[in-house]
Amino acid sequence: MHSFFTLRRIFFLAIISLVVFTGCTRINSTDIGAGLIPAIDGVVTKDTLLDVITDTFEDTDSARVYSSDNMMVGSITNDPLFGKSKASMYFQLEPAYFPFYIPGHKDSLKVDSAVLCLSYKGVFGDSLTPLTLRVSEIAQSTPINLLYSYPANYPFNPAFQTVSPLAPPKVIDVRRLGDSVNNRFEATHYQIRIRLNSAVADRFLKAYDSTNAYKTDSAFKTYFAGFALTADVGGANALLKINLADTNTKLQLYYNTASTGALVRDTNVAKFVFSSGYCAFANEVSRDRTGSQMAAHVTTTSKPDSLVYVQTSPGTYVRIRVPGLQSLSNRIIHRAELIAEQVPDDANPVIDKYMNAPRYLLLSHYDSATKNKRNIPNDYVIGQDGNPNISTFGGFKVDKSIQGYDRVASYNFDLSRYVQGVVTRKDTAFTLRLSAPSNDSLSYASPYPTTGTTRSVLYLSPNIGNDIGDGRVRLGGGTHSRFRMRLRVIFSRI
Repeated sequence: MHSFFTLRRIFFLAIISLVVFTGCTRINSTDIGAGLIPAIDGVVTKDTLLDVITDTFEDTDSARVYSSDNMMVGSITNDPLFGKSKASMYFQLEPAYFPFYIPGHKDSLKVDSAVLCLSYKGVFGDSLTPLTLRVSEIAQSTPINLLYSYPANYPFNPAFQTVSPLAPPKVIDVRRLGDSVNNRFEATHYQIRIRLNSAVADRFLKAYDSTNAYKTDSAFKTYFAGFALTADVGGANALLKINLADTNTKLQLYYNTASTGALVRDTNVAKFVFSSGYCAFANEVSRDRTGSQMAAHVTTTSKPDSLVYVQTSPGTYVRIRVPGLQSLSNRIIHRAELIAEQVPDDANPVIDKYMNAPRYLLLSHYDSATKNKRNIPNDYVIGQDGNPNISTFGGFKVDKSIQGYDRVASYNFDLSRYVQGVVTRKDTAFTLRLSAPSNDSLSYASPYPTTGTTRSVLYLSPNIGNDIGDGRVRLGGGTHSRFRMRLRVIFSRI
């Protein structure tokens, strides 16, 4: 009998131990990072949320555009949250070699047509609304400077002037841009084709030759300064992505020449392309926030807000302060994660759907002394391959079903090592900055225990970030009732 009750007690204790052990080894879910997070049991491991203070600022840093990047052209006239945007492109195309010549005699050459072809890489905005593009010639009085890198977000000084249009207005049906192009000289898709005026074809095929415009590269640019590609404002609500360096972009000159006999003619094509290092370019993206919702939220000093706005460069950024972090007592940090979530626009759900959120947000801290953005210490690090650990640090958009919405953009950032340094070594708790960069740079500091003041500059490209002007998102700030931005900390007492 004694033995029976002993066995019952042993069995009962074993069941309790199994339940406790199982309950204490659950893994907390997370969207980023590869580490395992211990379960929150309220005794050994605890969970707390630190309040953040947020406000929105206009980003005045230069928005860089490089020759291999996707550029923008178009117009957005109806975005209630962020206002209006307009994008224009200025660029040169030229023959593959100089001196250049059209085979055959001018007298026997018969001009067919000139077609400007542009490589289409996507759209930001409403693909259902037609967009009207215009092609003009850049005036010789305001040429593009090959040696100057034009920032997209500042008015060009002097502004580019244009002379007569090179083509009639071209109405673009964005939905059809993926259609195939098949002819004797082309088998492709995602190409915008704009037929230029007959006078342009005559000029490039008859008036220009290797004794004048086609003699040298510099001579050609004195005859033709380049193309200006702009969009009409009225009714448009999209920005098109165009890549100049892609083989789909070119000027094609079609002509006929005598072949085997006077009555037999053969159609030929001469191609002018974009040559990096030889062809100049500029991409201007301007913003007009007048009358938009965000106009009432952007500040120049300090204006803590429950709604904050991030627009891809040239755009805006959010300043984030965590007042309770510096005074946090020493403890073991298992996980510290900044969570930012989109606040859907219930008043304009259709517009909010196609004005997509940026695919990537960058969290950094700002050095006011050097006026440079710096990496988050110990968490944003460069690996042995020379690339940042963005996949584990965080910042890429994740669409979630939360708060009763099917699709909400969410951004998470792993700040565990940074917070550990603050609570243990009393490292500085920085004011953070959340932005949506295209091309950008960070002053990089190696992780602890590396010491010293040596800093290197890390450049971010659209391969990591966003295409210029592509994306915007309204986020919940530190005091929002449903989509509150917060710093979640999972920790154990020492």
